[in-house]
Amino acid sequence: MFLTKLTCKYYIKLIITILCIFATTSCGIYRKTDARKVPVSGMERAKKNIEEGKGFRLFDSERNKGGGVFDFASSNPMWRATIELLDFVPFSNVDYSGGIIITDWYYDNDELSDSLKITVKFLSNEIRSDGLNVSIHNRICNEINNKCKISKLDSKLSEEIKVAILKKATQLKEQMPKSGTGYKIGN
Repeated sequence: MFLTKLTCKYYIKLIITILCIFATTSCGIYRKTDARKVPVSGMERAKKNIEEGKGFRLFDSERNKGGGVFDFASSNPMWRATIELLDFVPFSNVDYSGGIIITDWYYDNDELSDSLKITVKFLSNEIRSDGLNVSIHNRICNEINNKCKISKLDSKLSEEIKVAILKKATQLKEQMPKSGTGYKIGN
């Protein structure tokens, strides 16, 4: 029996379709359900599936308060407080979505060979002492051979900066309207 190309393609498609149907029904992708145990409303079914870990949400109407949710930078008091307190030094990296601010090397006019770099890492949007990490690096350069030594400072200065950011963030939060949508403009 001689098969034409058209009938051969038809049989291949039919076999693939039968295999797909068999695979989906036998692998557990399709399961028969009891109508008495499944909520009638679509929203209730979706909520039940998410609670059981069977689904996900694309557009979450109820705001998730867990980690990884960031407010817009201008309405985050910790972020604004840090920007305002470190405005005396230029920034080399400011990444709101990554939660980090890194200043450029800062030196006092008297001592050109000694400079500091401040790094602030945001661990939370809440105003808490464990919500941010401040680290300071010191760079001492030798003017004779232009070699520099960089080391992390373990001084009280990083703790003082952290406390100043927390105090400023608390003040900025008090200035926010009760709705939490932004800051008051003007007095």
